[in-house]
Amino acid sequence: MTEELFREDSYIRECEAAVVAAGPDGIVLDRTVFYPMGGGQPGDTGALHWEGGSTIIVDTRYGDGGIRHVPAAGAALPAPGTAVRAAIDWARRYRHMRMHTALHLLGSVLRYGVTGGNIAADRSRLDFDMEDTVDREDVTRRVQALVDEDHPVRCRWITEAELEAQPELVRTLSVQPPKGSGRVRLLEIEDVDLQPCGGTHLRSTREVGRMTVAKVEKKGRRNRRVYIELD
Repeated sequence: MTEELFREDSYIRECEAAVVAAGPDGIVLDRTVFYPMGGGQPGDTGALHWEGGSTIIVDTRYGDGGIRHVPAAGAALPAPGTAVRAAIDWARRYRHMRMHTALHLLGSVLRYGVTGGNIAADRSRLDFDMEDTVDREDVTRRVQALVDEDHPVRCRWITEAELEAQPELVRTLSVQPPKGSGRVRLLEIEDVDLQPCGGTHLRSTREVGRMTVAKVEKKGRRNRRVYIELD
């Protein structure tokens, strides 16, 4: 299995690694800073560099054998055992980190079950199990206040048994935290939010910057889709 360096530090932009396997469907490394698609967050893009060559990575996904770094079509592939430097597209990743943390703040303001979501660099969304009307300006003001209060953001781990004893921590109704490893990663925004999350996040809410609730859609009697954008 690939060592997931991004789990403990979302700010690591590159790392040295060794190629475990390589093919058109993906390059597996023994360790990586690339986040694989999951939890509504896109997989990282970037590049792998080695002596005498390099390859653009257009996506990152879980697959057989570990995390698969998907190369551009027709790209050169490093041989197994090759030492590489793996470097993410930091500007894109950081945008996703800002969006992801902002969505947690949105969920702390709209205290309803979450039925879906999607993160993108330009616009992100959460779907809420709710019938109430959403006042875009009021929600924007409340979320922005949490951003400006500069709450620390950190990750910590609990056992699966501890999570089962605290079912209220799970806010997502459509997707449950992955189980089987014996422990679950929590995302904590100090004094604001605590819930399972495997994504990459900021160190402080202030890094989110200016945000806006851009649109609210009624997707059903008990479903409101709320979009946010960043300046």
